[in-house]
Amino acid sequence: MASIIPSDNIKKQMDENISSKLISEIIRDRIKSQKHRFHANDNISDFINPGELEILQKEVTSRVKDLLKSLVIDIENDHNTQETAERVAKMYINEVFKGRYHEKPKVTSFPNDKNLDEIYTLGPISVRSACSHHFVPILGECWIGIKPGNKVIGISKFVRVADWVFSRPHIQEEAVMILADEIEKLCEPKGLGIIIKAEHYCMKWRGVKEPNTSMINSVVRGDFRHDPILKQEFFELIKQQSGLI
Repeated sequence: MASIIPSDNIKKQMDENISSKLISEIIRDRIKSQKHRFHANDNISDFINPGELEILQKEVTSRVKDLLKSLVIDIENDHNTQETAERVAKMYINEVFKGRYHEKPKVTSFPNDKNLDEIYTLGPISVRSACSHHFVPILGECWIGIKPGNKVIGISKFVRVADWVFSRPHIQEEAVMILADEIEKLCEPKGLGIIIKAEHYCMKWRGVKEPNTSMINSVVRGDFRHDPILKQEFFELIKQQSGLI
């Protein structure tokens, strides 16, 4: 069947319909058309075209201004909040939630030519996130243990990937699983262990207002999960490194 080429008038109308849409709607429609998720802790960078983040930032700025006005803040005359919307939009898109909108850091892997098989640990790695329930900070530290497989990556890359993963709205239990998935993709370790200890400002700042409580969770995979001796060695190394456990 021959393709139907829209007339100039129809094409003009189609272009106008597209241009009348908010950029967030355009991106959301792309994601839905591919049947992908766009939950708070998902990365959606594959669906954002060059130049669209700047447009999205402007849209978020407008929405934040509406929020401030709804909070009955005089953003026209209050010198402290006149540019708050711009700051908040920039912060969300390019800083605290950059792990949603920006691509994964470039990580080069290398063959494990020396057949390294001794485990090593890294940490503490500072992690910063936000509670997806209240959008207030989660601040903590991460420790990673690796038993190398066929590939190795530079140790600084673990820090970059952890920052990318945590720079999204999260609950801590899911964040550690997402980080483990990403590390397994990058270096295919024979064994992987991750421990995270973090303070949640949804508890410290609001709600029960408990200032001294932190949350610790872990994930172990591969040889660390199936070999009790190796798993214990991983936890002992973390203990010596941090005094955490």
